Amino acid sequence: MSIRTVKVGLVQNFCSQDLKSNLSKAEDGIRRAAQKGAQIICLQELFKSLYFCDVEDHDNFKLAESIPGPLTDFFSSLAKELGVVIIASLFEKRAEGLYHNTTAVLDADGSYLGKYRKMHIPDDPGYYEKFYFTPGDLGYKVFNTKFAKIGVLICWDQWYPEAARITSLMGAEMLFYPTAIGWHKDQDKEINDEQYQAWQTIQRSHAVANGVPVVSVNRVGIEGDMKFWGGSFVTNAFGRVLYQADHVEEEVYVQELDMENSDRYRTHWPFLRDRRIDSYSPILKRFIDED
Repeated sequence: MSIRTVKVGLVQNFCSQDLKSNLSKAEDGIRRAAQKGAQIICLQELFKSLYFCDVEDHDNFKLAESIPGPLTDFFSSLAKELGVVIIASLFEKRAEGLYHNTTAVLDADGSYLGKYRKMHIPDDPGYYEKFYFTPGDLGYKVFNTKFAKIGVLICWDQWYPEAARITSLMGAEMLFYPTAIGWHKDQDKEINDEQYQAWQTIQRSHAVANGVPVVSVNRVGIEGDMKFWGGSFVTNAFGRVLYQADHVEEEVYVQELDMENSDRYRTHWPFLRDRRIDSYSPILKRFIDED
C-alpha cells in the first residue's frame, strides 16, 4: 500500500533595508528548497522588508501593494517554473487608507489560489500592528493545492486555538504559520527561553488537538531593538517536533511529512469525535460573567 507524503520547505532569512535583496534572498531560498525536493514552500512573515511595525511611521505604508499584484505575479511565475506551491506573506494595500497583513498562496501550476488576511492583530511594544493593519474579514481559509489542502494563519494567530480549530475543521491537512517574533536584544536568557517555549508549545498543541502537522516559519536576526529568534519548526500530526531551526542563522530546510498519520492519530485520540459542540456557545462571549 502506497504512503502519501508531502515535502514542506521552510525559508528562514535575515532581512535588511534593501527590498531587492530581500526578494532575491526569498527567491534563492525557494529555489534551494525546491532543489531539495520541497513541494510546498513557506516564507516568513513580511519577508520583503525589515519588520516595520516596531515604529508608527506613515512612510511605511509605501511598502504595501495590491494582492494580486506584481509580487504575486512574480511568485506565480516562480511557482510554475519550479512546480511548487509558494506561501508568501505580504503587506496588502486594499484601498486608499485600508491595509492588511496578508498571505497569498500560489499553486504549483502558477495559479493564484487566493489570500488569507490576518485575523488577530497585536499591539505591543515593538509590535504596533494595529497602526498598520485592519483585521482580516475573509474568515479562516483553506487552499486546495496540488499536493495538499493547507490552512494558513499568520503570527499572532498562533496563540489562538480557535483559529487552528476552525481551519482544521474546514479540512486543512496541515497548518502553516508565517511569523515574525523575537526577543528584545537586552532581555535575559531565562525570559528568552520561557517565551520561545511558550510560542512553540501553543503551536504544538494545535497539532495535538487537531491531528494535523504544523509548520511555523520565523525570521531571524537583529532589527532595531528586536532579535528575531528564528527557531522555525515542523511538527507531526501529534505535536512531535520533527525539525527546529537555529535561533541565529539563516536556514532553508525541507521536511517530509507522512499524511497518513492524521487518520491514525485522530482514531487513537478521537478529540474530534468527542467534541461537545452543543456546549460551546459561551465561547462567543468576550468574557463569561453576569453581564
